[in-house]
Amino acid sequence: MSDTPFGFNRPGDDDDKSRDPFQGGDPFSAMGGDMRQFADMLHRFADMIGQAQAPGGPGDGPVNWDMAKNIARHTVSSSGDPSIVDVERRQVAEALRLADLWLDEGTTLPAGITKPQAWSRSEWIEQTLPVWTKVCDPIAARMVDSMGGALGGGEIPAEMQAMAGPLIGMVRQMAGAMVAGQAGQAIGALAQEVTCSTDVGLPLAPDGVGALLPSGVEAFGKGLEVSEDEVRLYLALREAAHQRLFAHVPWLRSHILGAVEDYARGITVDLSGIEQAVAGLDLSNPEAIQEALGGELSLQPEETPQQRAALARLETALALVEGWVDTVVNEVAADRLPNSVKLAEAVRRRRATGGPAERTFATLVGLELRPRRLREAATLWRTLSSVRGTEGRDAVWEHPDLLPTAEDLDDPDGFVHGREEIEGLSDLDISAFTDKAREDEPNDRPNDKPQDGEGDEGPEKRS
Repeated sequence: MSDTPFGFNRPGDDDDKSRDPFQGGDPFSAMGGDMRQFADMLHRFADMIGQAQAPGGPGDGPVNWDMAKNIARHTVSSSGDPSIVDVERRQVAEALRLADLWLDEGTTLPAGITKPQAWSRSEWIEQTLPVWTKVCDPIAARMVDSMGGALGGGEIPAEMQAMAGPLIGMVRQMAGAMVAGQAGQAIGALAQEVTCSTDVGLPLAPDGVGALLPSGVEAFGKGLEVSEDEVRLYLALREAAHQRLFAHVPWLRSHILGAVEDYARGITVDLSGIEQAVAGLDLSNPEAIQEALGGELSLQPEETPQQRAALARLETALALVEGWVDTVVNEVAADRLPNSVKLAEAVRRRRATGGPAERTFATLVGLELRPRRLREAATLWRTLSSVRGTEGRDAVWEHPDLLPTAEDLDDPDGFVHGREEIEGLSDLDISAFTDKAREDEPNDRPNDKPQDGEGDEGPEKRS
């Protein structure tokens, strides 16, 4: 496979194909009305698109995810991706089972892992790609539409509009291939850094699956002077804690992924670099197109009230998940793992220096996570634990209306101890809210014990 996002191979040139119908001004006037040249150019575009697409085609979305997956797998295999051996599978399964036993004493949420697994980096790509498509498709659609307009825009003579339609469609497919290349490279780079399925705070694994990456666990522990067994167990605690939330807070997955999608819809794409790159470009030269479209896109969030509200919802949701996990795991590990403080500090330092979550979101969605939100969320959960205990703390997850807001992260004590202007929260009377949620929402989950405040509708959007 080529190292470029497209994997183009230049076809053999001949005298006819070496002529450049697009050189030096308007492409259609430059052809002098020669329809044969125009048709020949369309055939060359079709050949290039066929080479850019991975087997199976791009599917229904804007991005060819088969191509993105192949690029991601090539990225990890080029740097080494050893297969998982049986002893590693046993070690991971034992660590996750022990982690769940310990967490039973630290949270009221039951275990969420039914299928403990050890993944290679390539397996992480395969298993998490379905969620990445949901996360990335909204912004990818905007990229493809914008790039299609930049590459295929302009006034088209009436006599050539019928033939230009396929050309514009091909240009949009090329834009989709570019996005696939960028997404594949980003996901492949992330696969080389993650330690488990929840390392970026998103519910990436299939239902019931909890997974560690032995190669990632080993890399995380380097330089810490902590035994590999202890490192593995600490990371297993984090993975198991995440999975309890995602398995037993039924609205949380859609709440987080919906917040990502809402934010992504407000992203704009800076096409100035692409417009400069394609100005006067010889579109009959695949290598020139590769070079022009090989760089990264610049994503810019729109400065609108809606976009700021979407960002606040997303940052708050991710911070609350990570802050709860930090609180629960560190409480459970404190008396059991001699180096738990050192390991917790290693996680915080990894975030603060721009860990995998921040870089991946910045590349794929245009979002940079703010570590200060995570610290404030952890402070809120710790304070809530001391005031209301484990049961009162975990009851906040029973309904999205109970979750702290971005303003609450700025004032954790105000949320925990209640504010005068919020009736019924002076003592954080969670039961009053859950009773009301039980009355308002039907519970029709089959073969499961009813959960207070659970419903099957999506999360309410709050700004």
